[in-house]
Amino acid sequence: MRLQELRREIDEIDDSLLELFNRRLRVVHEVGVFKNSTGAPIYRPEREQEILERLKRKNREENGILTDSAIDALFLELFAVARNFELPERIAFLGPEASFTHQAAESKFGAMSSYIPIHTIKGVFREVARKQAKFGVVPIENSFNGIVSDTISCLSDYNLKIIAEVMIDIHHVLATKAEDIKDIRRIYSKDIAFGQCSQFLEDTGLDGVEQIPVESTAKAAQLAAEDPTSAAICAEVAAKLYRLPMLFQNIEDEGNNRTRFFIVSDFENAPSGNDKTTILVKLPNRPGALVDFLNDFKDANIDLTKIKSHIVGGVSIFFIEFDGHRDDENIKNIFERHRDSIKFLGSYVKESNDI
Repeated sequence: MRLQELRREIDEIDDSLLELFNRRLRVVHEVGVFKNSTGAPIYRPEREQEILERLKRKNREENGILTDSAIDALFLELFAVARNFELPERIAFLGPEASFTHQAAESKFGAMSSYIPIHTIKGVFREVARKQAKFGVVPIENSFNGIVSDTISCLSDYNLKIIAEVMIDIHHVLATKAEDIKDIRRIYSKDIAFGQCSQFLEDTGLDGVEQIPVESTAKAAQLAAEDPTSAAICAEVAAKLYRLPMLFQNIEDEGNNRTRFFIVSDFENAPSGNDKTTILVKLPNRPGALVDFLNDFKDANIDLTKIKSHIVGGVSIFFIEFDGHRDDENIKNIFERHRDSIKFLGSYVKESNDI
């Protein structure tokens, strides 16, 4: 009897949620009408961050049982539903489907958006620049492999802005249709993934099994799904896409492998109060030019978080990141002083954990 009462209570709550979701979407529609009349972008990362932070504070004050990550998961999906209700979004990402970049894209834009896998980073930038996609998602750096040079080059070549960053923990699974690990005769994966999981392969006796490198871990999952005597080292999202049972999870040797992604588009963000700014800098070829430039940040009390040298078209440039928004007064002064040396790439909400 008590179980039936609890189920009825859940049904009543679900009915209330449905009513509230529809009410929220009606208000979102009014906001969308206003935005369309002014040409303002539908996706405002700083506004979404503001909502999430407010809800987390309220949840803590009222001793709610939802975790911060649960609030993120629930409301980011709700935001995605709302955005697609107003204007279906097309998101280009570095493919293939079921890659870690695809996973990063879905973490921001939800399951309802239209995703376009593109085979090169330059192709992603090109699709957004041509307005074939509103957003592009590309990797910028990995905790083991460092900065992605192609992304830096495209940020230099294209007039697009970074409007968000995404951090993804890179975890691999061993997925197979084989009922017993002893039945596995070959393993498919991207070449680098074999090295990242070498200790696991040795511990399970799979280091002697034929290893077949393919272009992506998603392709590995696809091939393993067609052959019950094979397995794939792949992302969980790829195993799920190809309905491939996961025999082992988190099989990578190092547990701190993270990749950071940029979301690029054709607009700029308003300040959120918790921002990061990314720029490219080409300095005059004279002694002390870099020191003089960096001293301006020190004098303005601006926290530099990353400095990387890079070669673009045979020219040395610096990829620099720092806390704050371009519209902050102390940062505006630096941009004015060095306007001939700086290419502004974007100010965007800062993720809590960096690489």
